[in-house]
Amino acid sequence: MKFDPITLEVIRNRFDVIAEEMQTALERAAYSTVLKAGDGSCAIFSSQGETVAQATALPGLLGMLIPAVGSILRAFPATEMGEGDIYIMNDPYDGGTHIPDITLVTPVVHQGRVVALCASIAHMQDMGGKVPGSIATDATDMYQEGLCIPPLKFYDAGEPNRTLHRLIERNVRIPKVVFGDLRAQMAANEVGRRRLVGLSDEYGQEEVLSYVGELLDRAEIMTRRKIEEIPDGIYTFADYVDNDGIDLDRRVKIAATVTVRGSDICVDFTGTDRQVRGPINCVPSPAMAAVYFVVRAITDPTIPNNAGCYRPVQVHLPQGTVVNPIPPAAVSARSVVMEAVVAVLLGALVQAVPDRVPAAAGANALAMFMGGVDPLTGEAYVCSELGTGGFGARPSKDGIDVLHADVINAMNVPVEAIEMDFPLRIHRHSLWKDSGGAGRYRGGLGYEKIFELLRGEMSVTHRGEHHFRAPWGLLGGRPGRNSLSTVLTADGREEVIPGKRVFTLHAGERIHVRAAGAGGYGDPLERPPARVLNDVLDGKVSREAAWDEYGIVLVGEPPALDEAATWKLRQSLRTAGRG
Repeated sequence: MKFDPITLEVIRNRFDVIAEEMQTALERAAYSTVLKAGDGSCAIFSSQGETVAQATALPGLLGMLIPAVGSILRAFPATEMGEGDIYIMNDPYDGGTHIPDITLVTPVVHQGRVVALCASIAHMQDMGGKVPGSIATDATDMYQEGLCIPPLKFYDAGEPNRTLHRLIERNVRIPKVVFGDLRAQMAANEVGRRRLVGLSDEYGQEEVLSYVGELLDRAEIMTRRKIEEIPDGIYTFADYVDNDGIDLDRRVKIAATVTVRGSDICVDFTGTDRQVRGPINCVPSPAMAAVYFVVRAITDPTIPNNAGCYRPVQVHLPQGTVVNPIPPAAVSARSVVMEAVVAVLLGALVQAVPDRVPAAAGANALAMFMGGVDPLTGEAYVCSELGTGGFGARPSKDGIDVLHADVINAMNVPVEAIEMDFPLRIHRHSLWKDSGGAGRYRGGLGYEKIFELLRGEMSVTHRGEHHFRAPWGLLGGRPGRNSLSTVLTADGREEVIPGKRVFTLHAGERIHVRAAGAGGYGDPLERPPARVLNDVLDGKVSREAAWDEYGIVLVGEPPALDEAATWKLRQSLRTAGRG
């Protein structure tokens, strides 16, 4: 078939716009703070389960939708789907990711035929289990993590599966919020369904399906061309996760070997540690999503985001390791391993394409889930905090301050949203000075935030990362600063939280969280002095760090640069072996 290039581009962009409209509907209709902050994604799939278009949303969840949709199609083939059907699942060991992430799939029926699938995945504020928020850092099996739903019909020909609805309602702490978010997913899918029916009416069903196939093929060709630009070779790297939440003194190794041959990439995780008792085990869905993200990041952003991009990629996930655990291993905190996979792959590929890879990010530095019963209203609540570290310094630019990086692309939870809906007061929300790794290009800063519980008592699940291992720098760049969290108790003691812990907070007590900064890029002594001065004036770098890390001498108040003294200090530091 001969494809008109203008029509091809129009249809491609129509798909992209529809996916974006779905995403907007999802976030605007959401009830929970976590979903409003962007912890959800939407995409369009073919009836065979291939990604056709994705919203600009949380990359990890977009990759995780692929096996989730595949799982639903295995249970309910497209030929058996009909108008008004909606399908649901969250089983981590059958294509899912972890219990709080629920996938809904709505078939697009046009002239009696399923021509596409509209899919959304959303992190629920609570799905039951032993702690509010359903991410217990001390869980040792998946049965402690909440309600597991295999692929099922959520709606059948427009009628709700009332048995399933009642089952979900009885197993979650905040059913009003959970069903509000599920309805937001339904609304997002319905927006996509209507737009795709209209597109098929406008261009014709067969015409649209033919162009979809061409878009997938072209994405594969474009991806292969970019992979061919990477030097052939075998590249290895390893990094560590702080701990598994149970054995707090044991670091968990993630290792990968990336083999580039022509237009193919093979990623082998042999050498990665065996699965652990705690909940950081990462099922294949998020592990694969991290691999796909890295491939997209080092190729070409103009390539359409569809299944064709992933055809050149082969992945080996050894069974029984933390990237492919055997059930019923706990998996609720799997995102710390997923982020480590990204860091390891970037660490491997920087050896091949140093001009395309940033230093390590303070990624996924904090997720905190707080819940209880508000004495003022008598109602249960669950609040999420998605803590943000810095983005790694780049080969030609500073890192970005306080930015969710890589596969986690959520937004900060606004102070106003927390104080309006929960019995909490925020005393500080600011950049964390000196947290970005020093370098010719400075690593992005993390943030700090202070929470006070105003009344009652509250269960807190603190899932922190980078408390024991700092985000690495590149080519002489310094590592970012480690995360640090403390609790100021009612009797005036300050207790350090060792990364991952479940504890109870009482009225008047405070949590002070600080998220890791990112690694720097290049020798700090090569950073232009004027830029260091600007960082000091902006409150991002202290005068002490300007001297110690960058060899900059500042005088007076407000500080000004002493050029002669700076030159002498830098020369002495170089003579002493710095730089």
